[in-house]
Amino acid sequence: MAVGSLEMHALFVLGDLRVQLVKLFQSRFVYIVEQSADGLYMAEIDTQQALVVDDKPGLELKVGDHFRAAVLPSREGGKFEVRFREHKAVVLDERDFATVATSAGHGVVLRDGQSVLMVFAAHEQLQGGLGRPLKAAVAKVAKWRAGTITFKANTA
Repeated sequence: MAVGSLEMHALFVLGDLRVQLVKLFQSRFVYIVEQSADGLYMAEIDTQQALVVDDKPGLELKVGDHFRAAVLPSREGGKFEVRFREHKAVVLDERDFATVATSAGHGVVLRDGQSVLMVFAAHEQLQGGLGRPLKAAVAKVAKWRAGTITFKANTA
């Protein structure tokens, strides 16, 4: 990919988001949460068993066979695309993501339409039900009322 085809603002904002995800995957246990008004899906990734590949020149991060994040050129100047299983989230600017921190860990929540995808690095493996701490982290920035999302990005 030619970095020159990305606007500088998109390169910095979206490249910084990629760096944040790389840092999250340096933790031993990372949790992926897909949530919408219809339901919730959670998965645990043990980074000691899943291959984590940080392709800095290509602005891409791959984890195992199911997670991929990359900064890509677009008509808008640049986009950040995250794929997990069949889910694909596209972030165009800082209004589409937020960082969260709880006592259990910290993460990044990406908004895609009426759903969110959260990547959460736990301080230690979550025992006895993933739902409560992960839902609490998402609830800090995303809420659904009558099927419509309210999302609070941390824009400066």
